[in-house]
Amino acid sequence: MSFKEQILQGIPDVLPEKKGYDVLANHAPKRKNILTIDEKKLAIRNALRYFHPKHHEVLAPEFYEELQKFGRIYMYRFRPEYEMYARPVEEYPHQCLQAAAIMLMIQNNLDPAVAQHPHELITYGGNGAVFQNWAQYLLTMKYLALMKEDQTLHMYSGHPMGLFPSSKDAPRVVVTNGMMIPNYSKQDDWEKFNALGVTQYGQMTAGSYMYIGPQGIVHGTTITILNAGRKIVKAGDGLEGKLFVSSGLGGMSGAQPKAAKIAGCISVVAEVNEKAIYKRHQQGWLDEVATSLDSLCERVKKAAKQKETVSIAYAGNVVDVWERFYEEDITIHLGSDQTSLHNPWSGGYYPAELSFEEANEMMATDPEQFKSLVQASLRKHIDAINKHTIRGTYFFDYGNAFLLEASRAGADVMAENGIDFRYPSYVQDIMGPMCFDYGFGPFRWVCASGKQEDLDYTDKLAKQVLEDMLKIAPEDIHPQLNDNIKWISQASENNLVVGSKARILYADAEGRIKIARAFNKAIQEGKIAPVVLGRDHHDVSGTDSPYRETSNIYDGSRFTADMAVHNVIGDSFRGATWVSIHNGGGVGWGEVINGGFGLLLDGTEKALKNLHNMLYYDVTNGIARRAWARNSNALTAISRELQNNDDLKVTLPYIVEDRLLRKYF
Repeated sequence: MSFKEQILQGIPDVLPEKKGYDVLANHAPKRKNILTIDEKKLAIRNALRYFHPKHHEVLAPEFYEELQKFGRIYMYRFRPEYEMYARPVEEYPHQCLQAAAIMLMIQNNLDPAVAQHPHELITYGGNGAVFQNWAQYLLTMKYLALMKEDQTLHMYSGHPMGLFPSSKDAPRVVVTNGMMIPNYSKQDDWEKFNALGVTQYGQMTAGSYMYIGPQGIVHGTTITILNAGRKIVKAGDGLEGKLFVSSGLGGMSGAQPKAAKIAGCISVVAEVNEKAIYKRHQQGWLDEVATSLDSLCERVKKAAKQKETVSIAYAGNVVDVWERFYEEDITIHLGSDQTSLHNPWSGGYYPAELSFEEANEMMATDPEQFKSLVQASLRKHIDAINKHTIRGTYFFDYGNAFLLEASRAGADVMAENGIDFRYPSYVQDIMGPMCFDYGFGPFRWVCASGKQEDLDYTDKLAKQVLEDMLKIAPEDIHPQLNDNIKWISQASENNLVVGSKARILYADAEGRIKIARAFNKAIQEGKIAPVVLGRDHHDVSGTDSPYRETSNIYDGSRFTADMAVHNVIGDSFRGATWVSIHNGGGVGWGEVINGGFGLLLDGTEKALKNLHNMLYYDVTNGIARRAWARNSNALTAISRELQNNDDLKVTLPYIVEDRLLRKYF
């Protein structure tokens, strides 16, 4: 069968041959045995409902075996034989170009070069899933191939509920992931209901088909490191010879060494999974690998002395690195952590006392002991960081629930007031006031042709737009524009593409609209093929996350989720091609609500209208909320928008003087 025929087949009527377990693939860790016997029966019933009863005798024992062995039913037998990657959009069977673009994005998320655990349909973060099982993938791709321009596909946590009649102006796909009743949003609830096959953790851009490989976070991490560096060096100086230490080389964290090298410093990133290390090394995302602490210390001292710009991976636990560097009197100038502590008990964090293999075994067979060791390791981790910060290290939380879980483990991480953490979130200190409050966030695009020349042309257009904006922009946003002009100028030579021909840069609403208009015009003129627009959910408006995206909102509303919900609903009727809303993005299940979108530009007048309406609201919604919280830079930004757009009316806060309240408290 051809590729198109296989897509149109969906779930095959004749069972494919059972597939062996590929030991060469980077597999998800076994999930803990949390279901009762009755719940295991229910999980198998739930899995079998995708298949005709004539197959149940064969599939039931197979699904039982997967559930027992892996803690989940992935349906490995149904993993497609064809190669998984983002094909040029015209190669997909379709009745609607928008649907073909979504198929392209789904396959990119599952590309082994992009995905962390591709056989388990997990894109990044240890549990950030596109689908729960392969039957869902097959059925979804078939629905998209059959979709017409007046239908909408509704996705329930990876499950394609069906194609429903709608209209040409409606989104083609509406995605929800993990939308639990609030009282059922604890970590073990995810373990249980995911094992039952009724929900999944979509992370941010995994379950919304908008992941573009580690490039997405390279840019944000580059900006973060550059601005963190500006806190520790004199104006005009760079980061030459300065050392950045962190951990994690997975789907998202794998961007750290590349970002640090672009920023111009020495970096050491520790990782316990050797497959992840060598994957990043082969992709050119890091320069060197150290397998012992002795060789690592020697190499770092040499690099510091010679003021090199070099990225080094350490094959081992980051706790050992922090402790040994202290003993060796190696100065760490910048420090962070990107292990997946939103998922602390199922492979997101590995305790220093265990090997990688021992940890993977224990988290499934003795979860309580594993949890105890993780928490003990977190306490050691923080103790080592505290010693370095006394010496002058600038440490920031990267919004991955590191400080949150460390505090729950009893680590010495709280500020003197007993309420706040002693170290800031990078959003509080850097991204919030410097980017999000001004409306700057991670705008991205994917060239649907798969051609490098299309990507090069879009880079050129985006750079020209930003340079033109800089000439007339207010002084307070010059740093943001300059950083992004530098980024887009170097993007091609930095070999940032993994998977689809995609790009990212930080832009405000004006920048996003102007860049999108330039793309749409180029498509109309036949200079490039259609382009998919999107963004990370980690943005101005998309996410309500009290320990990350909204951590710099101080009016008490950071624990509310109105902004993210309004963002998704508002985008849906302003022209988005697809929208998504998730529980449990980067900082953990039950800790965040985040939303995203995709928008296809095809050169039409309709696309032009959609990009204006949707991109403007997608950003301005968040600026308005941040301004209402009295964030000074957001007040500046929203005042500028009110002057420029007569149709915008926003409720602004009156500022209360402190002296008034001091009379009473």
